[in-house]
Amino acid sequence: MIKMKIATGTRNKGKIEAIRNGLSNYPEYADAEIKGVEADSGVKSQPIGLDEMIRGAKRRAEIAYASGADLGFGLESGIFPVPHTKSGYMGAAVCAIYDGKEFHLGLSSAFEYPKKMIQKVLDEGKEITDAALDLGFAEEKSFREDGGMIGILTRGVITRKKYSEQAVHTAMIHLLNKEHYTD
Repeated sequence: MIKMKIATGTRNKGKIEAIRNGLSNYPEYADAEIKGVEADSGVKSQPIGLDEMIRGAKRRAEIAYASGADLGFGLESGIFPVPHTKSGYMGAAVCAIYDGKEFHLGLSSAFEYPKKMIQKVLDEGKEITDAALDLGFAEEKSFREDGGMIGILTRGVITRKKYSEQAVHTAMIHLLNKEHYTD
């Protein structure tokens, strides 16, 4: 039996593992060969707005697919405006899956970063990771590949990997239920 080839538009081990863990729940994808490829998202290093987050994920998925994969995955995290929140923004991850013809999109759960972090992102152009370091939430930049800020804020209940995995699951809905998503 030929294994399905899946490429991810990142070399970030946490994101690759999130995709691997997510796919392990679906028998038809559980044995897929998964590789990471270098992919420029084409968006700012700290995406702001759902449109920018989705464009980044789609571009990563396209580049991954073009590497010779059966499916290309792209994950992009960012912040987007949400009314009635304390900071005015929430963070989430977007997953785009590209099959060579169309994109399948999903989002993780959303959460609010501390207002001071959002201010650093908006006023100083900082990435969330750098804002977290500046404000003393973490001491090493590598925290973002471990639990990330969501891990810090939820005391490890939800990690960045698990939150990225949520986006994979919600993007998989289209592939698992094609009959409901075709014209």
